[in-house]
Amino acid sequence: MRICFKMCKFFSVPQYNIVHLRYVKRNQMSMNRTLYLALMLVAGFMASCSEQYSVQGSSSISSLDGSKLYLKAIKNKELTNIDSCEVVHGQFHFSGTLDTVRMASLFMDDKSLMPIVLEQGDIRIKLDQVAQSVSGTPMNELLYKFMKLHNQLDNEMEELSHKQSQMMLDGIDEEVINRQLSMEAAVIAQREDSLVTHFIIENFDNVLGPGVFMMITAGYPYPVLTPQIEDIMSKATDKFKNDPYVKDYYQTALGIQARQSGLDTPADQAIQQQQGMQSSQLPTDSIR
Repeated sequence: MRICFKMCKFFSVPQYNIVHLRYVKRNQMSMNRTLYLALMLVAGFMASCSEQYSVQGSSSISSLDGSKLYLKAIKNKELTNIDSCEVVHGQFHFSGTLDTVRMASLFMDDKSLMPIVLEQGDIRIKLDQVAQSVSGTPMNELLYKFMKLHNQLDNEMEELSHKQSQMMLDGIDEEVINRQLSMEAAVIAQREDSLVTHFIIENFDNVLGPGVFMMITAGYPYPVLTPQIEDIMSKATDKFKNDPYVKDYYQTALGIQARQSGLDTPADQAIQQQQGMQSSQLPTDSIR
């Protein structure tokens, strides 16, 4: 009995080890599968953090066929190429990933054609002889709705010159013409200022506010503080004030204003600030 016991005990040890090894092996395989699935989930999560954008463009301008188009944006105070493509039979396409929504501009060579918001989704660009438009994503829809209203005001202002010519042909006194048209121009200018100011204020904390601020200031020979800009800055949020372009512009404008007022601001500091601003300006179509 003892022998049988010893033999059984002897043979039972390897059997236990085999079972145990199989159990361990199954656990290791299960753990490996679990780890693999976890890594796949992490990779999927990290991929989801990078937003995808797709820009599909069409053009009815035949001269654009064969041209190279570029998407450019400000990065580290420099205008940087993000992507490029060629116009083929009136069609062009950009796509990629981005870690944040940003304002960019569509270029042909060194000429800025139009602003665009790079954001997640399918962005559609339409180019023709009459107008340009971007649609398909929320911020682009909002931006081009604003630009359409602004263009209408520009057209009203341009129409005043035709009205002046017609009034002169009708024999109306020049002084009367100038007085009437000056009043109408002032009304249009006030509506334009109100449109731009309200749009920037409503979009202080996204890319549209700083983007349109850049457009309205790009046409100035150097940073200046107009009543409109002072009004905007007096209401600005911290996020808007700390936007790199807005911050540089405002600090430079304050420095220049101080120099012009005869305050003790070093001239070389203002010049350096101004040079920094010029290097950071995105040459999009400015809103005048």
